[in-house]
Order: sequence, then C-alpha cells, then structure tokens
Amino acid sequence: MTTVLRWAASAAAFFALAAGLAPVPAAAQSSLIDEVKVGVLDHDVGFLGHHVEGGQDVNLEMLFSSPEFLSVIGSPRPDIGADINDAGNTSDAYFGLTWTVKPLQVLFRGDPRVFLDGSLGAAYQDGYIDHAPPGRKTLGSPVLFHLSAELGYQLTPVVSISAYLGHISNADTFRHNAGITSAGARLGFKF
Repeated sequence: MTTVLRWAASAAAFFALAAGLAPVPAAAQSSLIDEVKVGVLDHDVGFLGHHVEGGQDVNLEMLFSSPEFLSVIGSPRPDIGADINDAGNTSDAYFGLTWTVKPLQVLFRGDPRVFLDGSLGAAYQDGYIDHAPPGRKTLGSPVLFHLSAELGYQLTPVVSISAYLGHISNADTFRHNAGITSAGARLGFKF
C-alpha cells in the first residue's frame, strides 16, 4: 500500500503545483492547462485481454492547451496522467496526445456538448516485466504504449462527465505482453 500512497502523493503534488503555475488567461491568451480529469476505474477488466489483477484505479489526468505547431495533426492536447491501483497491483504514469471530436455536431449539427476523446502515448508501469506471481500480469517492459477512448458530455462550460477506457501494453514488441485495460467514469474540470 505504501507504493500506492507514494504514487498518489506524487500525482497530487504534481497536479497542485501545475494548477498553481497555470497563468490566468487574458482576453487573447489561453491558459497553459486546459483541463484536469479525475476518475475511478475498474482495474484490468478483461477487455483486450484476460482479467487477472484486481482492485480499482484512481485516474488523474491533466490536459494542456494544444500548441500551434500541433495544428498540422488536428490540434491534439498534450496530456499527462496516472492510474493508481488501490490493491497494490500495477499502477502507471503516462503522457501523450489527446484528440477531441464532437461527433453529433460534426455529423448532424447536433449537440456540441457530446465529445469523443482518443489518446495515444506512452506509460511507465510498476508491475512485473517477467515472471509475475499468481494474480499479477507479466507486462514485458516497464515502458508501454498507452491508448484511451472516452465518450463524454459537457454538463457546464467548466464540468464534464464521461465513460473512459484506457489500455497499456507493449503491442507484442516483447516476449510477454499481457496488457491491462481499465474502464470507468471521470469528471473533467476546464480552466
């Protein structure tokens, strides 16, 4: 449990520090930090693999405003986050890029508050690389790919709620590739 507490304390300190450093947006300037998301996920749900590890994950994520140079690939927002397992199983920290589309607005000129996020990046995990004991997964590498998908609704201009699915694996680039998929709900808070 001490590993989980260290992960949680480190993540909370980082998010608090980053939120405190975010500039107050001027009329023509946007904030460095665009959004913070917090969620609870079922750990290792068995989608895209077999369910082995138990517990719940606390998910913390910070999304930054998209820099101008990323406009050539659809203006994704850089992200950084963590999945902290409450049962002492695999936790991870990740970073990457998140693309957002508003499918109902784009396809049907419908409700712009419905959004779909997809992300691609890398994760560092604290689980087993080789020779995992029963009840744990052999992930093959400490550094893995991180993919996620999220379907959400913007309740207010500041608050959103969403269903989230996140996956870490090495995409068969190493001998072992058990992978872990977690699913749950998140709240988002825009700056």
